Amino acid sequence: MRIALLAVAALALAAVSAPADDLPPSDAVEAVEVVRTGDYSEGVVVDHEGNLYFSHGRVITKTTPDGSEVSTWAETGEPNGHKILADGTHLVCDPGRHVVLRLDAGGRELGTAAGESDGQPLEAPNDLTLDPPNGGFYLTDPGAWDPNNYEGKVHYVDADGRARVIATGLGYPNGIVLRPDGNELLVGESFRNRIMAYPVLGPGRLGEGRVFVELPEKVPGQSDNQPDGLALDTLGNLYVAHYGMGQVQVISPSGEVIRRYPGGNLTTSNVAFAGPDMDQLFVTGGEPGALYRIDLGVRGLTILPPRSGKPREGSTR
Repeated sequence: MRIALLAVAALALAAVSAPADDLPPSDAVEAVEVVRTGDYSEGVVVDHEGNLYFSHGRVITKTTPDGSEVSTWAETGEPNGHKILADGTHLVCDPGRHVVLRLDAGGRELGTAAGESDGQPLEAPNDLTLDPPNGGFYLTDPGAWDPNNYEGKVHYVDADGRARVIATGLGYPNGIVLRPDGNELLVGESFRNRIMAYPVLGPGRLGEGRVFVELPEKVPGQSDNQPDGLALDTLGNLYVAHYGMGQVQVISPSGEVIRRYPGGNLTTSNVAFAGPDMDQLFVTGGEPGALYRIDLGVRGLTILPPRSGKPREGSTR
């Protein structure tokens, strides 16, 4: 079975066209295992010191980029999407508890960053992206895992913790990332196997969405084709963890699939740039369930805001 999967992956990698000179060819990189957990992992993120955090089961594991130091950092229930603020506060989506949690740098819970939106409880917060200039964040909330559910939402949580629905009617909205100029929000729509793009008209105000890219479909030997976590590089390329395909697909700024890199895990779930030069892509997922690293030599977009002072209780800044 492993040989068959590798053969399928090799064929898929060779099928990519429209190469980009700044990116290594698809067959020139490999996914290197950093930490094996054996269970499905998610929510990888990097802190100011270069440490990585990723979720699996009920816990969040902290590790150095080379995997030489690994420890349990926190246990929250069902941790998923994860970001770190300028003051060192961590925001963690926990769909099992229907909230976005706030944790300090040591993994201690400080409270809730978001628990409701427009007066209604959050259903299953999945992933988030920061809006540093305005002190808020954007949040996906797909609701129940139901193939017939196309009422997933995107919320905006402002600097004062007020949340509102800003997009709906989505088939399991999942990974989410804000372009560095703040003018466009990209959202992975898992059930429709595509990435949506929304113009940002102001903090937490979106224009009409458009299909940014229809993603490749699975082939025999792959189990699914649902886009999950997202990341950007400094060239404007989008990196998509494609659940069930064992790949990280790279989408050009114009919406073309220009690379397919091996993701290590078959059920590839999330991606984040880290490493000393921010040119290593770290990948989570299941089957086998591990944190992997892809050495790209292309710098990722830094989403970690510059350091600030101590965290303030109740603040999302």
